[in-house]
Amino acid sequence: MSASSPPLLAADAIAVRLGGQTIFDALSVQFDAGRVYALCGPNGCGKSTLLRTLAGLIAPASGQVRLEGQDLARMRPRDRARRLAMLAQSHLTPAGLTVRELVACGRFAHTGPGHRLRAADTTAIDHALALTGLEALAGRDVATLSGGQRQRAWLAMALAQEGTLLLLDEPTTYLDVHHQIDVLETVRRLNREHGLTVVWVLHDLNQAAAFSDELLLMKSGHLVARGTPDALMQPALMREVFGVEMWRLPGSTPPVCLPRYVSAPLPHDQRVQAC
Repeated sequence: MSASSPPLLAADAIAVRLGGQTIFDALSVQFDAGRVYALCGPNGCGKSTLLRTLAGLIAPASGQVRLEGQDLARMRPRDRARRLAMLAQSHLTPAGLTVRELVACGRFAHTGPGHRLRAADTTAIDHALALTGLEALAGRDVATLSGGQRQRAWLAMALAQEGTLLLLDEPTTYLDVHHQIDVLETVRRLNREHGLTVVWVLHDLNQAAAFSDELLLMKSGHLVARGTPDALMQPALMREVFGVEMWRLPGSTPPVCLPRYVSAPLPHDQRVQAC
């Protein structure tokens, strides 16, 4: 990105109030194209609310969200959906829907619901299935898929929108570690090979460090720090944000931190250092 071009996505001094409670006040943050950003922090710090606000699902009480320099609130929903896609924590899939039919829903931003698919739509659906490795499962009922396969099907639906920005709210929730890594690797590959920009909420710090270019640490509605995983996985900062003492494994790339349990501290001969 040149010095004069705007960030792909930016929030300018946004305030969000839900149910009479202020979630954030005058929060500013921006994201450049082609990178993967992880929003991390304790429960209730505002990560998911920020993501939903960036997606245009929550209107800020003040301030502005800009997508490619344009005010998100002034964009038509279909125009917005052609540029960005968001996947929430959980999904309700209609009974009897095949994988291909689910992925085809991602074309609504281009065709509108109920309209006949054109050649360009079919190509986009095929491409999304291929990118997520779901060609062989295209005719399967989504309800019969494993958790990881189902999450990839929803990811394919988002990719079928053909936007350049993907927002993911805890995409590994309810998945075992094998399927967690499968989803994370798929998204990271899409970023590296196709330039997809990603902003995701992740609870596992080590996974966030391994699969993201930059971490943004939040606490109580405030952005405490942002930077590379190596720069942010540090003792004082982890304690400040999460209130937990942790160990950092020396020489680990990407950086790995483990909780330091007071009742059973790790032996010094295991070559760990305080984090």
